[in-house]
Amino acid sequence: MHRSSCLLPFVSACALCLSGVALPASAQTGGSVAQAAGVASNPLSFDDGRLVFDVHFNTRLEIRDNTTDFNAAINAPNDAAWLLTRFRLGALFEPTDYLKLYVQGQDIRELGGSRPNNVGAFGADGDDVFDVLRAWLWLGKESGPSLQVGRQELNYGDQRLLGNPQWLNSSRAWDAIRFHYITDDWFLDLFTGSRVTFVNNRWNQSDYFNTHEGRNAFDSGLYFSSKTLVPWQNATDFYLLNFNFNKTPTASGAPLGQTGDCNVWTLGTRMKGDPSKLHQWDYELEVAAQLGRAAGLDQRAFAGHWGFGYNIDHAWKPRVGVQYNYATGDNDPTDGRNTTFINGFPGNHDLYGFMDTTAWMNMHNPQLNIRLQPTENLKLTLNYNLYWNATNNDGWFAANTSTLIRPVNAAATAASQFRGQEFDINAYYKLGTHFSAQAGYSIFLPGSYLAQTGASDTAHLGYLQLTVNF
Repeated sequence: MHRSSCLLPFVSACALCLSGVALPASAQTGGSVAQAAGVASNPLSFDDGRLVFDVHFNTRLEIRDNTTDFNAAINAPNDAAWLLTRFRLGALFEPTDYLKLYVQGQDIRELGGSRPNNVGAFGADGDDVFDVLRAWLWLGKESGPSLQVGRQELNYGDQRLLGNPQWLNSSRAWDAIRFHYITDDWFLDLFTGSRVTFVNNRWNQSDYFNTHEGRNAFDSGLYFSSKTLVPWQNATDFYLLNFNFNKTPTASGAPLGQTGDCNVWTLGTRMKGDPSKLHQWDYELEVAAQLGRAAGLDQRAFAGHWGFGYNIDHAWKPRVGVQYNYATGDNDPTDGRNTTFINGFPGNHDLYGFMDTTAWMNMHNPQLNIRLQPTENLKLTLNYNLYWNATNNDGWFAANTSTLIRPVNAAATAASQFRGQEFDINAYYKLGTHFSAQAGYSIFLPGSYLAQTGASDTAHLGYLQLTVNF
């Protein structure tokens, strides 16, 4: 689709989106319950904080062109402009020091564009009329052992395998049981749960309750994180995760979009260096190995993330860093083994490029990252990404872990492995305690892999986002 055809709806939606700045503060929120409850100026806190309401409103204008097909000759559903809205209303009740009850509803809408209204269809954020996003019971105190039961989020590390990405308009939730033990220096989580599927005009359910699709998808794990185990690191994590599901041909929502039983174990570690203890240098590392069974095949896969940077002593707090991301692909589909790394249910959006072309699957991704903070409330980032397939015998998976950018065929296997390059520039501005704004632009310049397998037109993404949290 040509960019000029998207310009008018983009400008019109900009005006509508900007008008949201003048909304009353009570109309908008984001962030966790703990964050909402901890805002001293929150007017929605009662009875000395034992009853706290939280309100969130988020609206984002997006314009995308060629971001999935790289084909300017075709007006695909994703080649358009649309406005997303998200409203949440929650209530936290703490009758005693060891008991908390929380419930939060969410309403999401996608306005404009030509994508279907169903969440996930053609990558659509879709509509989901007010439904239950979270509903849980917490037994325990802020330190020591606790138990959380009910609909909740599972966020671990940088969300490379399990996360609740806020860029995703619906976000993500699990019906789960989680044992949590926390001290001043470390925490340990043991959990099992089933991911909630978002369906408009029907109560959203996990596979604890939705048995007619035969998916039986459950995610379990053990996650340990320490701030002091290694003195010069502010995070040293170890984890064991299990993705287990039975994907029948009519079911939806499983990793890889595959059919057949999956019982995959992921063993990993994550480390982050503390620049205050490393003469302004920092580093990060996360590696994960997978074993088990996937679609009737032996699962043997690996993924890694390595990065380091330098924080310059300047009023603008500049940081310059580089990183490299890698994940195996399936080089031989006939050998009885699956070596495609299963990315799980991650928050991939800002990890491998803002355009969402790439998952932690069958990829090489070196990056250059620059960050500036000109004022206390303004942060700027500039990222440069390069992409290659790990193997052309496997697919190029988009950030949602299931969409294939190109089919695996004779042309693909014989092509170059170089997918292309992406530039992202983003600005984040905090408008007081409760308001924030974010805007950005991305451009993807196709490489020889795209040119040798089909259309290879330049792709663009622009967005403006406004958020209010109480």
